[in-house]
Amino acid sequence: MTASQIIEEIKQLPSREKAEVLSALLRSQSSERQLSSDELVALADRMVATKDPEEADRLQKEILAGFYGE
Repeated sequence: MTASQIIEEIKQLPSREKAEVLSALLRSQSSERQLSSDELVALADRMVATKDPEEADRLQKEILAGFYGE
């Protein structure tokens, strides 16, 4: 499967699953870079949507680290 095919498959996913893919990709990258505004918004959307307080806390930490590039 090519990268273009993978991207097309991701585009077909529901928003929540796209956010999960994005989160996995972000985690696989260096944790010392600032995230883009789109990446931060995707994480914030997931944080607001979750009903699990532990997941919300983890996402908040990920947002802060991504904002400051930590």
